[in-house]
Formats: sequence, structure tokens, C-alpha cells
Amino acid sequence: MSGRLRFPRPGPVHFTLPVLAAIDRAFFLLGGIAAGWLAVLTVRQIFTGGPADWWLIVVLWVVLAYLLLPRAHTLLTLLYVPDYFIGRTRTYEGLLGDPVNLAFVGSEEQIHRAMTRAGWARADELGFRSGLRIITSTLRRRSYSTAPVSPLYLFGGMQDFTYQQEVEGNPARRHHVRFWRTPDGWYLPGGAMVDWLAAGTYDRRVGLSIFTLQITHKIERDIDVERNYIVGTLLAENPDVGTEVIRHFASGYHSRNGGGDAIRTDGDLPIVDVRAIDATPSPVAARAWVRPTGTLGEQARTLVESVRDTSSSNRIKRPLTLYVGYALMLLRVVAAVGTSAAIVYGLLAPGVAGLGDQWWAVLPRTPEGRGLALAAILAAAAAYAVLLQLTFGGHAGARFFALAFSVVGIILGLMAGTPEPSGLEFRFWLLNLGLDIAILVTLSGADVRDFHVRTGLRRRSREEDPG
Repeated sequence: MSGRLRFPRPGPVHFTLPVLAAIDRAFFLLGGIAAGWLAVLTVRQIFTGGPADWWLIVVLWVVLAYLLLPRAHTLLTLLYVPDYFIGRTRTYEGLLGDPVNLAFVGSEEQIHRAMTRAGWARADELGFRSGLRIITSTLRRRSYSTAPVSPLYLFGGMQDFTYQQEVEGNPARRHHVRFWRTPDGWYLPGGAMVDWLAAGTYDRRVGLSIFTLQITHKIERDIDVERNYIVGTLLAENPDVGTEVIRHFASGYHSRNGGGDAIRTDGDLPIVDVRAIDATPSPVAARAWVRPTGTLGEQARTLVESVRDTSSSNRIKRPLTLYVGYALMLLRVVAAVGTSAAIVYGLLAPGVAGLGDQWWAVLPRTPEGRGLALAAILAAAAAYAVLLQLTFGGHAGARFFALAFSVVGIILGLMAGTPEPSGLEFRFWLLNLGLDIAILVTLSGADVRDFHVRTGLRRRSREEDPG
């Protein structure tokens, strides 16, 4: 554990303008309030409607698991979970995650070499493409040896990389270990210095989190068995690797992780020294830095392959949450056009869109008037589609406008009141209101916000220094 030269990893980016920060916090809070209100409305509708409305139970689960409970945990954990190292990671919502149960000394390339020799596969980063693949492979019970893992956070950032071993070709069961680079000049409690900290656990099946109700992997309770298994595989295939153990690094305890799974540990912390391993660059570490060469067609094919490589592309591009927001905004365009067209042709009441009859009284009940109205609707949808693309491209101003439009849509929908249950108008009303609330919650998330801030900073840097 001698001295070494390291570069500090930048932490999360935050707004520097107090006004923008206050607006962002307001949207974040409004998202939680709106999700709570939608949950209340859904529960009331389940009890006041008939058997035809029992499908709302699924809607309620989606609202609770992916809108309300995550936002509530995020707000509450800002108050009671300490923001310093206590030997535990944190989930995206801020809950305490898996314990830190391994430490490494050595370079990233040396860790890649050691893990690969020991039969571990580097997991893909969680992104749009890899997210779809893990869902389909789990449902079909097909092997996905490099399946992504959910993000956990330490030192203000998600894991730098993850290694795993799939069990019996079943993506629901796997050994996996996440790695975080330690900050420059940082000491473990007690004074030891390491380059990396890691959290290794074993996924035994897929289930529901008892804290958020989301679909997630459930881990084996005795995490010390997995910790020892990881160290054992490294020592068996890497004779140059050395280890030492900090006994009782943390008090032995029983607890739960962010998914509500019981965990048990004796508190020991093995330190794995991989510095003796040959550090010649390998394709595993170099794949994110491949530069297209050759003809224009060859460069295009290289670019396509790099996009398909989720391990190298997702981290430097967009967070998965932004892809979800993009899909929600696309659905919002379709829902708005369909709802407005149905109102124009008299199939739905104007109140479904949160508008009174006076808004539509100016339209002549003629084919020409309806055509004019549809043209205006399509023009508005096109403008929203442009806003959607700008938001997806990382323009912070576009994101603020999208959030503002969602807030306006929510207010109009709530002012209109709940239509009669079990009818077509109620379904359209709930669809439009639910999409607006989902967009508000998604686009006000911290990872989407930070992506837009970083993109803006990079864009401004390029403008100031074109060379």
C-alpha cells in the first residue's frame, strides 16, 4: 500500500446558478406530490368503480413502484442517511445498498486482467439496449453472461465497472462484484490506503423490493460466502495476487440492503493486491477508446459496433432514465393527438383534456373547421416533438420547458376532475394525466439533470475553445 499517483474522479455536477437550482428542486418536489396524488386518485377509483376497474391495481403498482416510492425515499434519505463513508453503498433512491466487503490495490487494467483470468465476465453498462436484453433474457430464461447490474453509489458516483459469473445459464442467478475507485488521498477508517473498494453479492432469484416494490434481483443473505468465493477464484488463477485481511473492519451485523434483502457479515475486509500482474493494455480496457479508421463505410460500421457495445457506450452517453423519459414523451405526443382528435370529432368530452367546452365552441362544426383544428393539433405535436429531441440531446432549457408543459398538463387534468369510472373518457383522462406525471418524475431525476448539466458544460467548452 505504498504511495501512488492518481487522478481524482469528478463527483456529481450541480447547478451553479441558485435560481436554476431552486427551479429544479421545485420540479423534483412537484413530481413527488403529483405521483402521490395520482396514487390517491387510483385507489379511490378502485374502490368506487366496479370490477371493470380492477385493472387499476396494476396501474397503482406502477405508480407506487416507479413514481411515488422512489421519489419519497429520495426525499427522505436526503435527511437521515449520512453522506460519508460508513462501509455501505447507496441505491439510486438513496437507500443503504450492499455492504463494501472487498478492497483492491493496483491499477484498473491489473484488476481487469486478474478478474478475466479468474473466469469473470465484465458486465455491460445499464442502458437502453442492455436493459431490454436483460428483460427478454430473464423472461425467456436465456443466458446473458454480461448482463448489466443496477447502479449502486459510493463516493458520490455509481460503480466504475462490474464483473459477474452467470450460474447455469440463468440470468436471474449470478455472482457479481461492483468496483469503485477511491478518491485521491483517501484513507480507510484506521489509516490504510487502497485504490479500489468493491461490493460482492450473489443474486439468487428475481423478486420485488420490499422498499420500492420494483422488480429486482434478490441476493443471498450470507454475503461473506460470496466475498470469500471472489477472493478464492482470484487466488486460484492468479499466483501473483496477494491478500491480507483487516479483521473486524466493521462490526459484524445483520441488516438489509436497498432491495430489502437480509444481509449478514462478520465485518472482515480482505485487501487484494494485484500490482504484480502484467499491466499491458488488453481489449477489455481499451474497447471504450477505439477510434474509427479506414474508409467512410468502415468508419460507419465501427461506429455502429461501438454503439452496440453497451459496456463502452452507455456510460459516456445518456442515462437509462432519459431513454425512459424519451419514450414517455413520445407516448405523450401520440396520446395528446389521439385525445384531441377524438374531442374534435365529438367522440370525447373536452374535459378529458382538462379544457372546458368554451375552448372548443369557437370551432365551426364543419369538415373545414375540424381540418383546421387537426392541423393546429399536429403543429403543436410537431413543436413538442422538437422539444423532445432537444431534451434527449441534452439541452437543459428544453428539459425545463418539457417539465413546465407537464406541470401545466397535470394542473389542467386535475382541474377538470375525474370522469365517470369504467368509461372511455376516464381511460383517456388517466392516460394523459399519468403520462404527464411520469414525465415530470423522470425528467426531474438527478441523473437526467446531471447529464444535461454536463452536456451543457461540454457544449460551452467547445464553443469557447473550438480547437
